[in-house]
Amino acid sequence: MKRFLMATAITLSALGVAGTSSAAEPIRIAHVTGFTGPLAPYADQLRKGMQMGFEYATDGSMEIDGRKIEIIEKDTQLDPARARTLVEEAYGEDNAQIVVGPVSSGVALATLPLAEEYERIIIPEGVADAITGDQWNRYVFRIGRNSSQDAVSNAVAIGKPGVCVSTIAQDYAFGRDGVSAFKEAMQKSGGKVVHEEYLPTDATDFTAAAQRLFDSLKDREGCDQGKFIFAIWAGAANPLGRIQDLDPSRFGIKLATGGNILAALVGYADFPGMEGAGYYYFESPDNTVNDWLVKEHFKRYNAAPDFFTAEGFSQAMAITAAIRKAGGSTDTEDLIKAFEGLVFKSPKGDMEIRAQDHQALQDMYHFRIKVEKRKDWFADREVTAGVPELVRIISRDEMDIPVRNKR
Repeated sequence: MKRFLMATAITLSALGVAGTSSAAEPIRIAHVTGFTGPLAPYADQLRKGMQMGFEYATDGSMEIDGRKIEIIEKDTQLDPARARTLVEEAYGEDNAQIVVGPVSSGVALATLPLAEEYERIIIPEGVADAITGDQWNRYVFRIGRNSSQDAVSNAVAIGKPGVCVSTIAQDYAFGRDGVSAFKEAMQKSGGKVVHEEYLPTDATDFTAAAQRLFDSLKDREGCDQGKFIFAIWAGAANPLGRIQDLDPSRFGIKLATGGNILAALVGYADFPGMEGAGYYYFESPDNTVNDWLVKEHFKRYNAAPDFFTAEGFSQAMAITAAIRKAGGSTDTEDLIKAFEGLVFKSPKGDMEIRAQDHQALQDMYHFRIKVEKRKDWFADREVTAGVPELVRIISRDEMDIPVRNKR
């Protein structure tokens, strides 16, 4: 019996679309991610997005050049050791040509050496720069954004000379890489990071940290263009609410953060006018791919597509485009050649996979929070939420995303 198998293979043709020739070897993709645990909402969105992306990319056939697409789902439970076992199982026992995931940066980093060992493609869903930086190998491709893209876009949104920022982040790869990239990007924009605060990933008490953040900014000179606390945080217990309760405005301090999933954006209703930059919000892009995703997602789930839904969809579009470019081959070397420099369509518009480090370059969205009641975000409730109203699209061409791969 296979160890730790969360679910048997999902054969996408079973979703009510046309079958494929039994003579052609199927394309096996293992989705190895945190289907349970604190990041389970992210994984569910990625699953839905990837399935819909393959449907869109194949015009409903769920085949690429006559080969049926099969997805095998495995639950890491956010455990790095378990994730390594599951990735080994995917390559060695299931003969998966591509592994997608994991979504946790720390867990994803633990699995990257296995792609090199088995000489198979892996598409991590984590954000830490190290994934396409100092822990990268030639079998790693990332379609989602990295910490530098979050950081540079937010620096473009709020950074300029005379702006001072203190940061609060989770004390693991996602948070530390994010702050490092943000600090570098702020320096390029003319602003500066003056204090860094790190807390455990499961922290719930932010009072002491908030006071340290206030102290780092309240009497600081040279900050005539703005004082900000910038948060880099994943999960439900976001520190911004507690910091806001302590009234940073009395010190002339504003809050800033990147985009997030819809459930988290409900809490942004407490921050009208707050600015930042995000990866995706379903009303921001204007293209035919996103139009289809939004329409179909509402039809199927009676709710809006979310942050990671777009990433899952984009992953499917990239995989399909690469296999087609490779002439239908899933040979690893053929796929590497196909992925490098690949330009493909996504719900965010065109993306381009940079050859040097295999990072997908993409547009980001400068937003300003507007408080609205929304009946369309969730299937089961109306909410008052902080809507990330589009200020402008930050194109991939205007962001200088560092190449951090040293190999």
